[in-house]
Amino acid sequence: MMKIAVLGEIHQDGWRVFENNKLESFELINFEESNLKSELREVDAILLRTAKLSNDVISYCKKLKIVSRHGVGYDNVDIDYLNENNIALGITSTSNAVSVAEHVLTSFLYLSKNIHLSDKLTREGRFNDKSSLPNFFELYQKNIVIFGFGRIGRAVAKRCLGFEANVYVYDPFVSKNDVEENNCKVIDKTSGLQIADYISIHLPLNNNTKNFINEQELSMMKETAIVVNTARGGIINETSLVNALQNKTILGAGLDVFEKEPPDENHPLFNLDNVILSPHNAALTIECRKRMAIESAENIAFFLLNNKKLNLNNIVNREKLGI
Repeated sequence: MMKIAVLGEIHQDGWRVFENNKLESFELINFEESNLKSELREVDAILLRTAKLSNDVISYCKKLKIVSRHGVGYDNVDIDYLNENNIALGITSTSNAVSVAEHVLTSFLYLSKNIHLSDKLTREGRFNDKSSLPNFFELYQKNIVIFGFGRIGRAVAKRCLGFEANVYVYDPFVSKNDVEENNCKVIDKTSGLQIADYISIHLPLNNNTKNFINEQELSMMKETAIVVNTARGGIINETSLVNALQNKTILGAGLDVFEKEPPDENHPLFNLDNVILSPHNAALTIECRKRMAIESAENIAFFLLNNKKLNLNNIVNREKLGI
């Protein structure tokens, strides 16, 4: 019987996929490399959450046929090494767009409306001191710039259009016609930074996007601009962002991801009141956890059993594998 290792906790509906397809599966929560080398030696597939899966560990997995990420990003595994060893890489491309998009809008609204300050003032019995609160803003007719127009970027755009905002898109891999069919406008990076009232980042982390927004980019932005990153840490340079927030070069930022996760306990971002932070959980609504568990498990089951239900769009390196 084929054997699957699940690295991290998943929703019970994911386990049911393996049971229904008569595949043996087990959970690992000890991610020490020595333990992974021992436990993964005979597995045919790995369902991977956020643990790092090194090439050294994979080299011990002589029967491994597929790694399926419980999410869309895959910077915790080396795709080039998987390609070299003819191992498929799956992602859950249809699961998390709604949850992440709602998180982005939550961050926009929280930072725009200063909800926390209004709540604090009211609780303190200072109801009539409302004029002391800082200005807050509408999304209506504001310029929202989306960097990266995959499923999540499109879900964000759809919701921003519901607020009657102007939505602009930067994504060199998406056609102008595709963007305009979604009622958005194409824009270049520099112009987008200059006109944006809100920025939402939905790019992969790679050599081209590392420090995509740095000191220079932040200096181009409006003093009233808000930037939200739910993609990957490192796309925004954190040192530059801290400086911009401290100096009020921009109004605020929302971060669900960090260059180092978890961030250091004394991270300078923690001392700022114009930033909203979350522990890389934008996608972890109960609905999305269920969808990701099912989809990541189905990627494995359908791939191993050569089932025609397999969503080939979920296999990142399908062309390299010739499938």
